[in-house]
Amino acid sequence: DVIVTNDGATIMREMDITQPAARMLVETAKKQEDIVGDGTTSVVVIAGELLVKAQELLEDGIATSVIVKGYRNAAAKSIEILNNVAMDADDRETLKKVAMTAMTGKGSDYAKDKLADLVVDAALRIAEDGEIDIDNINIQRISGDSVEDSFLAEGIVMDKDPVSKNMPTDVEDAKIALIKYPIELKEINTDAKIDITDPAQFEAFLNNEEEMIKDLVDKVVASGANVLFCQKGIDDMAQHYLNKAGIMAYKRVKKSDMERINKATGAQYVTDIEDLTAIEECENPKASSIVLRGSTRYVTEQISRALDDALGVVAATIEDGKVLIGGGACEIDLVKGLRAYGESVSGREQLAILAYANAVEVIPRTLIENAGLDTINLIAELKAAHEDSSKIGINVFTGKLVDMEEAGVIEPLRIKTQAIKAASEAAEMILRIDDMIAARNALNSSGPDESGNDASGMPPMGGMPGGMGGMPPMM
Repeated sequence: DVIVTNDGATIMREMDITQPAARMLVETAKKQEDIVGDGTTSVVVIAGELLVKAQELLEDGIATSVIVKGYRNAAAKSIEILNNVAMDADDRETLKKVAMTAMTGKGSDYAKDKLADLVVDAALRIAEDGEIDIDNINIQRISGDSVEDSFLAEGIVMDKDPVSKNMPTDVEDAKIALIKYPIELKEINTDAKIDITDPAQFEAFLNNEEEMIKDLVDKVVASGANVLFCQKGIDDMAQHYLNKAGIMAYKRVKKSDMERINKATGAQYVTDIEDLTAIEECENPKASSIVLRGSTRYVTEQISRALDDALGVVAATIEDGKVLIGGGACEIDLVKGLRAYGESVSGREQLAILAYANAVEVIPRTLIENAGLDTINLIAELKAAHEDSSKIGINVFTGKLVDMEEAGVIEPLRIKTQAIKAASEAAEMILRIDDMIAARNALNSSGPDESGNDASGMPPMGGMPGGMGGMPPMM
């Protein structure tokens, strides 16, 4: 298939990566996507830069344990600094700016104002006690028309036809049944042979099958349901009886859609038709659908990924109520704070903290590089501008330094804090693994000395010549 995207999570998901350390970074990015919904590229970029700076320290003779300790303390200080510079966010306009920032550069810029409104409305509609489950928001992609024709529907939208064209097309005051159980005859698992010696016997056999199907449908009718969603199949004979009963029925409904309908209606879907019971009225249903239009399938897929990111960041903002200034502004504040912290620490650990600060600077530097601008001069101007205002960032479209709050470039606090935590943990883990590999290689290459110990001063494993009996050499 062809995938057109610049979404970091999608790119890494589709890449065939076998190198162990690289796979760890991919898993870290996926976890960022799961927790926040955005910031996957930032995690990989920061983790990579942390490893680059660690390599320089290792070459200067700094021990891995010192680097890891410095990185860990720097990460904790980073979270503290970000929490201190974060701003409160409790209004709809801020949520819209957060959504638009998340969608910028992801193929939806020409319609991000309209899409941001849909995202914020959908999120606020399902918010409950300050918590949002974005799985309750369904993005239904439909090719045709333009993105501006997208709309928000209250409830669940599915692109699916009833099992029969003769079934009702509109149902008011719907009584919905959700069934996992197939409304069809079960197949016999073992080989069976039926001897029929008389046409009457064959007719009785068929009538018995028909009665079994009719009995299943009668139980659905008896429950009072007039709309049926079945996760499994519905037999042709069952379709006939459902149609006669005036029931709108759907078969092979996706599990995710079944769960959304379940949340929207409050009904529990059953595995046995015998368990069908009526529930009166749905109390405060929490489900919405964004019907996304686009000229082609590739357009709708790309914009759908942008909407997923936007939903994640809006949900994080509503739940935490804290945002940061984007455009590289908060990273410059972070670098300044970390360098001040590093200067207060004595010993070699200071070098690791200062290296961590330099690594964080990769975010504004990458923004400038990707915009094709002069990195060295703009970074220097940005640092100088922050002496007067911490809200100054880079407008990548004009190449100018502007007030990012006025420009509406705002990001959730959770994206940055989670990215710092994830990148630091990934870098630390890779550093420790690298140290273990180096130690093992040293043991294998040095050999034992006259006393039977290897170059590290340790005897062979088990304290016995030749190592532990019965064990092959470790690879």
